[in-house]
Amino acid sequence: MVKIGIIGGSGLDDPAILHDGRDKEVYTPYGKPSSPLKVGTIKGIPIVLIARHGREHTIPPTFVNNRANIHALQQEGCTHILATTACGSLREEIKRGDLVILDQFIDFTRLRKLSFHDTFEPHHAVHTGMAEPFHKELRQQLIRSCQNLGLSYHPKGTVITIEGPRFSTKAESKMFRSWGADVINMSIAPECILANEAGIPYAAVAMSTDYDCWKEDEAPVSWEEILKTFQLNVSKVISLLTTTIPRLADHRLADQVDLRSIIRTVPHWPKPGIMFRDITPVLQSPEAFAFCIQKFKEYCQGKNITKIAGIESRGFIFGAALAKELSLPFILVRKKGKLPAEKVSVEYQLEYGTDILEMHKDAAVSTDKILIVDDLIATGGTLQAAIKLIESIGGKVAGCAVVIELPDLHGRDAVKNYDMLSLIQFEGD
Repeated sequence: MVKIGIIGGSGLDDPAILHDGRDKEVYTPYGKPSSPLKVGTIKGIPIVLIARHGREHTIPPTFVNNRANIHALQQEGCTHILATTACGSLREEIKRGDLVILDQFIDFTRLRKLSFHDTFEPHHAVHTGMAEPFHKELRQQLIRSCQNLGLSYHPKGTVITIEGPRFSTKAESKMFRSWGADVINMSIAPECILANEAGIPYAAVAMSTDYDCWKEDEAPVSWEEILKTFQLNVSKVISLLTTTIPRLADHRLADQVDLRSIIRTVPHWPKPGIMFRDITPVLQSPEAFAFCIQKFKEYCQGKNITKIAGIESRGFIFGAALAKELSLPFILVRKKGKLPAEKVSVEYQLEYGTDILEMHKDAAVSTDKILIVDDLIATGGTLQAAIKLIESIGGKVAGCAVVIELPDLHGRDAVKNYDMLSLIQFEGD
């Protein structure tokens, strides 16, 4: 189910926007979020709102508890985060009231908490990839809504986030322009970093309210000017969100990839009577492959997974890509005789005969929470064997994720004590 977290400010707590809104006080391991959560719906879609600077705008930018805000949305089960922010324009063409669908940031903060990890577990370093920090598909949905609504917008832009609450000097403003920044604010980069670390798709729409102080024919930015421009244009942001959110709930993101039409069925292979589900077309489609990895990534939210294990051989493909996406170690679960170091083994039943799976003995420790990834579950014997391997060396299985499930073969029963995600089910064997 889609549940949207919104991080914003003035205008977004209006009861007319959020149906059946109610406040909810929550606590996180990182302290209290900036405001009580406001929980309700927009056009029937579950929504969780946080006022970034507090309901009365009492929290200066540097002291916003971004870790608590993102963790609170994660605790509430938010599948996506949409952020709104006021910004200063560093480009002539980005005018007051224009919306910018951000695609990059420059983090010029120095005093913020930028990770959920104050320390690393031994051999569990976490370094989150940040090449494309704003979620591409969420951005595309926001862009489509801007087009449909006829809003003045810019489909991409780099935001530089600075400490606050002071504004820039002219020298700084000109320097930021020379660095390639398009807009400036005091909020977005730390928030975006933490959302990525938490594995939650995040996108931000920035409203240009001023020209900072680089523009010689304009008065330098003031707080009064920001508020005036924002209040005059906040309806644009509200329209954009209320138009975009139903699209997310209608699975428009997911519908961009129809796995059922992409996965090829090969009759009577490898023997008569078998309908073989062939995933090679998925691997030949960058969009379909990326879709699978994204769905697995969303499944990992809130599970505190420390490692990904992939089962030979196609589980290696999906598992390794997911591990890279999450900046987690990857474990190989292989057939007998293919691992060089000290290993553990387990024998499991096939339709005709038995086979053996192995993994390195030092691949997991007692503090590990491991997700097992494979391309398909049929009878469940292979997944069951992988679970036994991990538990035999003290690891904990946090879940299983497969692309294809064949429910007629009752594989889910073999792993019924473990949470499992399958992206698509095919009736029959």
